[in-house]
Amino acid sequence: MSKDKEILTTKEVAEYLHIHPLTVHRYAREGKIPAFKIGTDWRFHKKYLDKWIRQKLIYNIQNKESKKTIFG
Repeated sequence: MSKDKEILTTKEVAEYLHIHPLTVHRYAREGKIPAFKIGTDWRFHKKYLDKWIRQKLIYNIQNKESKKTIFG
């Protein structure tokens, strides 16, 4: 995958996230990952994908910190 490529295919996203392409399709279909369709094919804007990843990391860090506070 080219580092400067902005629009990614399902296969490229699967490689980027190290998950199966069918999981990428399911996440896109369920609205769990930022995506749009061109005809029947899913496409992903790398900028929004990276933002989604950062939001997931922040959520996980905050959730982990709140559990430490609750459980000591």
